[in-house]
Amino acid sequence: MAASIPVPLAPDSGILGIIDTSVNGFMEPIATAFNDIVFFPLTIGDFSFPIVVAWLIIAGVVITCYFGFIQFRGLRVSAEVVRGKFSTKEDPGEVPHFQALTSALSGTVGLGNIAGVGAAMALGGPGATFWMILAGLLGMATKFAECTLGVKYREVHEDGTVSGGPFKYLPVAFQRFGSLPAKVLTGVFAVAILLFGVAGGNMFQANQTFAQVRNATGGEDGLMGSDGAALLFGLILAVLVAVVILGGIKSIGATTSKLVPAMAAIYILACGAVIAVNLENVPAAFGAIIEGAFRPEGFAGGILGVMIVGFQRASFSNEAGVGSAAIAHSAVKTRRPVSEGFVAMFEPLVDTVLICTMTALAIVMAGAPSLQAGIDQVQGGGGAPDGVILTSDAFATVLPWFPIVLAVAVALFAYSTLITWSYYGLKAWEYLFGRGRKREIAYKVIFLTFTVAGCILSFSQVISFTDAALFICAFVNLLGVYLLLPVIKREMKAYLADRKSGKLDILGIDDEDIEDAAPVR
Repeated sequence: MAASIPVPLAPDSGILGIIDTSVNGFMEPIATAFNDIVFFPLTIGDFSFPIVVAWLIIAGVVITCYFGFIQFRGLRVSAEVVRGKFSTKEDPGEVPHFQALTSALSGTVGLGNIAGVGAAMALGGPGATFWMILAGLLGMATKFAECTLGVKYREVHEDGTVSGGPFKYLPVAFQRFGSLPAKVLTGVFAVAILLFGVAGGNMFQANQTFAQVRNATGGEDGLMGSDGAALLFGLILAVLVAVVILGGIKSIGATTSKLVPAMAAIYILACGAVIAVNLENVPAAFGAIIEGAFRPEGFAGGILGVMIVGFQRASFSNEAGVGSAAIAHSAVKTRRPVSEGFVAMFEPLVDTVLICTMTALAIVMAGAPSLQAGIDQVQGGGGAPDGVILTSDAFATVLPWFPIVLAVAVALFAYSTLITWSYYGLKAWEYLFGRGRKREIAYKVIFLTFTVAGCILSFSQVISFTDAALFICAFVNLLGVYLLLPVIKREMKAYLADRKSGKLDILGIDDEDIEDAAPVR
C-alpha cells in the first residue's frame, strides 16, 4: 500500500511551478514503486495492512513480554529519573533527562496529533481510539529498548558532544553477520534517516506551516497570499531554525524543554475545555469507543486508520521502533544507560495515550458534524478527509476562535519537529561523511536551504519517497534491537536491583564503583 500523506502546498505557476511539476513528474514512478514495496500489504481474511506495520506491532508485543510489561511496572522509576533523583551535573553527556525527553517529544508531537487523529477516526470511527491507545502502550516498551541501547553504545567525544543511537548499536548487533553486512545495514539506516530529515522532517513541516499561516491570514487574497510571501516566510523560518540548531543539542534541548510543555499544555487545556462542556457525554463516548473497537469495521479502522496513519506520519506511532528518538536520548547526561530507557517510555505515554486520546475524545464528545461526514466519505469509497478539519470543527463547537489557535499550534508543532529532525539528520550525516566543523556547517546550510524550498515548492513525490524510506529504518532497527535484547535485560535487572538496595542514591560514582559502595541516605 502506498504511503498516504497530506498533499503539500504547491506553487501555482511560473518557473517555480515548472520546477515543482518536473521534479514530481520524474519522481512519481520511483516513489510509487518504492512505496508499494515498503508498504506491501499483509492480508488476513478481510483485513489488509502493510507488513511494516505488522513488524512494528509484533515488536511491541515481543518486547513487552520479554521485559515483563516494563511500561507499567516501571513508570514510578521513570518519574524518579525524569526528576533527576539519581543524576549529577558531572554525569557524562550533554543534556539532562528532562531535556532529552522534550527534544525527542518535539520530533513526534506535531501535526499528526491534530490531523492524524481526525483522519484515523474517519477511517475507523470512535473505535479507532482503542487501538490507538494499544499502539501507544506497546510503543512504550519498544522505546524503552531502543533508547537504552542508544545510550549504552554511544560515543562521548573529547569536546563533550555525543554521537549515539542506532548508528552505534546497529554495528554491534550486526557484527555477528560480518563487518561488511554490519556496515551496509547501518548505512542503509543512516541514508534513510538523512533523506527523511531533509524532506519529510524539514520540507514538509515548513510547507505545511506556511500553508496554515496563509490560510489563517485570509488565504490567497490575504496578507500571505502576495507574490514573494512564501520566499520571505521561508527565509524567516530558516533564520529562526538556524538560531536554535547552530547551538547543537544543548540549544535544541533548552528550546524544546520550554516549547514542548507550553504547547502541549495549551492543547491539552483546549481538549479539557471541550470535554468539560460535554461532560454528560463521557459515558456515551467511552461506550462508543469500546463498542466500535470490536466491531469488524471498527477493528479495520483501528488498524488501518490508527496504525497506518500513526506509524506512517509519526503521529500515533511516536516513531517507536524506527530508532530516530534514540538519537536524541543518547545525548543525555547519565552513567546508567537503562535510566534513559525508563525516561523514553514517557514519549508514547504523552504523545499517544494522552494527547491523541484527548483529541479523539474531544471529537467524539463534541459530535462535530464533519466527523460523520468524513466516515460517510470513507464508506462511500472516498479517501480519508482532511483530519485537521475534523479536529478544528470539534473544538469550534466550544471555542469558536479555536481555528486561529490551531494555526499557531500547527506552526509551533511543526517548528519543534523541524529543529529535532535537523539533529537526527546531522547524526546520519556524521555517520556517512565523518565529523568535523566544516562538514557540520555544510549539512546545516543544506538543511536550511531545504527549509526555504519547502515553503515555495512542494516536491510531494520526493516527500512521499522519503516517508517510505523512514520505515526502512524500522526493519533494520528492530532487527538490531532483537539481537541485543539480552544486553538490555542485564542492564535493567542491575539497575532495578541497585534502586531497590539504595545504591542509586549514591550520586556521582561510576558503575564499577557501585558494587563496593555502601548506601548513603
